[in-house]
Parts: sequence; C-alpha cells; structure tokens
Amino acid sequence: MTHHNVGALVVVKPGEQKSIAGIITERDYLRKIIVQGRSSKSTKVGDIMTEENKLITVTPQTKVLQAMQLMTDNRIRHIPVIDDKEMIGMVSIGDVVRAVVAEYREELDRLNAYIQGSY
Repeated sequence: MTHHNVGALVVVKPGEQKSIAGIITERDYLRKIIVQGRSSKSTKVGDIMTEENKLITVTPQTKVLQAMQLMTDNRIRHIPVIDDKEMIGMVSIGDVVRAVVAEYREELDRLNAYIQGSY
C-alpha cells in the first residue's frame, strides 16, 4: 500500500476477480498488526481484513452526499462500489470531497454570474 500510495486494498475471493471477500486498510494494518505487536510476514490478510458481511458499500446510483454521510457516520475513508454483487470500483473520502467541492463551486459561479447580471 505504501509503495503504491493507497490507503485500502480490496480482497477478492479466490478465482473470482470481481467478487469481494473484504477490504484491508492502513488503519487495519496499524491496529491489528503494529499495535498488537504481530508480524507482517506471518499474519494473513484474511486475519485482519474487514470481512464482506461487515462492509459498508454503495452502488453506482448512490448519491455523493449519501456516500459522504455513510463515510462520516462510520468513520471510514473508503467504500467499495458494488453492482449486482460484483465490485466495480472504490470511492475514497478524497473522491467524495472533490465531487462536493466541484458541485458547490459551480453553484457559486452561477450565483455570482446572476448577481453580476451576466446570467
């Protein structure tokens, strides 16, 4: 994760590239390996990942603000995007914040144009 500068990895079921088994995050690694004094070399990913049945997920139809609310309420930074029981992507808190900022920036630009009479 450090080498590729990512904060989370999806764990797929053996032989099923789009079927999600769980997710492992930097936080999982810190709390379940480092803090507990375990060895990275001998601990299996399956032992520290958040399992599929405990995952919070969204669909492609989920609104950005709803995803942001889920992330905030559950104190998570990554949400897998699931469509028909297959993972099709991952959304990070950075993705969500950028989308919200862009939306509000457009609205602000429209309001400024209206106020200045160039609407």
